[in-house]
Formats: sequence, structure tokens, C-alpha cells
Amino acid sequence: MSGPRGVHTARPADGGGIDALAPRLRASWQRSRRYGVAADRVQPVFTGSVDTESLLFECGREVLQGLRATLANEPVSMMITGGDGLVLCRMSDDLAVDRALDRVHLAPGFYFAEQNVGTNGLGLALADRAPSLVRADEHYCCDLRGFTCAAVPVLDPATGDVAGSVNLTTWSDASSALLLALAQAAAGNTAALMQARGRGGGRMARSAPRGEVFRVQTASAAEQEAVEPLSPRWTHAVDRAEAAMVAGDVVAVVGEPGAGKTALACLARRAARPRERLLGVRPPSDTDVEPWLSLWAPELAKDDTCVVLEAVDSLPAPAAGRLAEVLTAARRPAVAAPLPSPQPFVFTAEAYDLIPEALRHLVGAVVEVPALRVRPDDILPLAHLFARRHRGRAIAFTAAAGRALTAHQWPENARQLRRVVREAASRTDTIDVQHLPAEVFTDPGRRLSRLERLERDEIVRCLTDPTVTVAQAAERLGMSRATVYRKIAHYGIQVPGRSARGAPREGP
Repeated sequence: MSGPRGVHTARPADGGGIDALAPRLRASWQRSRRYGVAADRVQPVFTGSVDTESLLFECGREVLQGLRATLANEPVSMMITGGDGLVLCRMSDDLAVDRALDRVHLAPGFYFAEQNVGTNGLGLALADRAPSLVRADEHYCCDLRGFTCAAVPVLDPATGDVAGSVNLTTWSDASSALLLALAQAAAGNTAALMQARGRGGGRMARSAPRGEVFRVQTASAAEQEAVEPLSPRWTHAVDRAEAAMVAGDVVAVVGEPGAGKTALACLARRAARPRERLLGVRPPSDTDVEPWLSLWAPELAKDDTCVVLEAVDSLPAPAAGRLAEVLTAARRPAVAAPLPSPQPFVFTAEAYDLIPEALRHLVGAVVEVPALRVRPDDILPLAHLFARRHRGRAIAFTAAAGRALTAHQWPENARQLRRVVREAASRTDTIDVQHLPAEVFTDPGRRLSRLERLERDEIVRCLTDPTVTVAQAAERLGMSRATVYRKIAHYGIQVPGRSARGAPREGP
């Protein structure tokens, strides 16, 4: 078969070189055969409509428009697809690439899942829920062997499910060294933009709601699932909060974003009142104060309920004043016979000074949650917990991955660790360094441009492959070894198992 630029691929799809394929590709070819996909031509499956109102389409298209300027004059076509492989949008500045893709129906409105066209980049990314690069004759269908495709799934920020994918396609004889890194960056930026816009996959996001009232998963039960107990810094903070609650104080749990303020408040409260029901309440919008209060304020009168008022430092001014009135009326006497009764509410905030003045006078005790960077012994137990929660079973970590996680400073605390672990656990049952994002291996305080991040991520991707030497990494990157060493120093890259000069260490 002759590809769009005369690329001839002789390997037949009915056997021949299938055993030479990498395991993931071989498995995809086998699935393609079971689906009964035609190997000699693309048989188009077309839908009459594309959802251009979804948040995935909106954010993905915006991200690709930004990437388009970076790839000006490059023969690369950029696409957003749905979770079922439906192509939602496509953009390119290369007319020849567009015409060739039209001939194989890789265009908006057509399905390109494995079930439709066999092994291809976006189909494999969706099937395996992992970044995928499919080159030339690695495609199952002959019609696609003139192309190389890099695709990365986009995860719904609210649910963690696959919302769709970002797919970059170029000629099979063009350089693909940075294609997958570009797709990974675009997919990550799309998911981040979806989260920032406040909805996931076209639905209201539950990751950062305004004024939501929900039942809190008690953190004590979660902690019991951990492989190891948490550090003294954490347990001492829990003990202090518990003692203040038992003494009848209104407790404010403070700390950096993502440090686990709600988790600590729940642990302490569960220790003080094991049978109590815990409700979490998040700040409302400026216009929803009264409806917000009506949802949960009656719970304050119940003896078996505690309300965790989260992020009170971000309350709109009208809400703070009304909330103070409601809480003052619900506050229990500080001294009661025979023992004080714990207050029916707890605050969380970044700092005591940031709590609105109307509420600050209610606080009787302040407990600070230590940041994750000063609790390195907690990182691996939490990583195991987050992975098990995400996958529903235990996930292993290699020693190198454990060292990388423990060495990182985690500027976003446990929230960042949970995101990193969930993404890695989605791709494998044993997490190694190559499954971790570049942010884990670099200086978190260094601000990078978009192109610098792409370069850093690609260097880390090569260096975290244990079979690749620095010389081989340099060759893949199109750099000299000296340049690679300079880049390692520039980005502050630290990869476990490699020496300060970036070479693999000798010995076991």
C-alpha cells in the first residue's frame, strides 16, 4: 500500500510482523481481529451530529488553538475526540495532511475507536486509558500506515473517567520525537481548563462546588485502610484537635491548601464522638446565602451531627455575617454537667487571621495541619491509600518510584499527591518512575514557559526509562549529551537511579 506521501508498508495485517509488535500493540491488533475490522481499508462509521456544546469540546478546542501557534507550518493535524472515539474537532495548517485525513475519514463526525478502524493512536489511548504512539505500519488498517499518531486520554476532572482524547497526527516519515509530549501537555491543559471552568465533561463539576452540602467520608475509616500509620506530626495534630473538641471549644483547623484540613477535622471528631454524623459544607455564592443556610443549618440542633464548615476564609461578606448569627445561636454552653459537650461545628481555613472577624471571635482553639513536605513519612502510606481508592485494590510502587515521591516537596500537598497517584494508577498495576509526571522530578519553584515545560517533560520521559542511557536519550531528543546535562541542571531534574550526571548508577 502506498501512503499519502508514497510510504510503502509491506507487512500484511493478517500475520507477518504481529509478533514483533510491542505487547500493547499486539494486544490491540488481536482485539481488532476479534472485532472483525477490515485490514485493507477504513470502513467509515459516521454520525450526523457532533456535540459542540460540551465542555470537553470548548476547552479542548481552546487548548489546541494555542498549540496551533506553536506548531505553525508543521505537518501536524490536531484533534479532540470523545470517549467513544468520535472525532469532535480537527485543526491543521497543512492542506496536504488535511486532504489525506479526509480520504481515510479521520475527520469530525467519524468514529475512530478500535472497534471501528482497528489499532490507531486515539483508539489505543482510549482502550488502554494511557498515552499512546502508533507509528506507520503499527496501524492495523493499511489505509492508516502513512501516518504516525500520538494520543492521550483526557480525564474528567470531576469523576476521573475518560472524557475523550487529544490526538496529534503527522506523516509516518516525519519526526515524532516530541509528538507524544505535545499531546500529553495538551491533554493535561484541557483537563485543567475543564476543572477551572467549573464543569466536567459538560456537567457541573463536583470537584469544586459552591455551597455544596455533603456527607463527609470519615477520615478515621480512611486512615485504617492505609498500609502504615501516619507520622507523629499528623497524629499529634489530630490529638490536639480531639482534646479541644472534647473540652467544648470551637475548633479552627488551618493549613495550606490541600494539606488535609477536612480529613484531620473528621479524624479528630470521630475520635471524640465515634457515632456522630459528619456533614461538609462549602462556601456559597454571594446570592445564595439564605438557600445555603436553609439546607444545613437545621442540622446544628441535632445531637448526633457535626457540621464541618470548609474554607470559611473564602466566604462572601454577606454569608459571614449571617453565618455568625446562626452559629452563635447554635453554640453549646462551654461548661455543662457532668462534662462539656463538643460544639456542633468545626471551621477550616488557610490561616486564623483570614477567618472573617464575625466568625473569629467564636474560635476557641486553632490547630494547624502540617504541610506534606514536612511529613515525608506520610507520603508512601497516602500514595498507597489513594491508589487503592482509585483502582479498588492494592497497587504496587517500585522502590525508585517511592524514592521519587518521598523526595518531592509537594507544593500542593496531599491534593497534588492524590492527583499524581491517580493518574499513574490509571495506567499500571505497578507504579514506576516512568509512570510519574515530570513535575515529580523537577524543582516545583521554577516557573517555565509552555515550550520549556514540553522540553522538560520529554527529557524526563527519556530519563525515567531505565533501559535508556543518557547517550541514547540525547539521540532521541536530538541533542548532544552536553546539552542534555545542561538541561538537567537548568530544570533541576532529579531521577532516582541516576547519578548526578544523569547516567544510570551501577549495581543492583
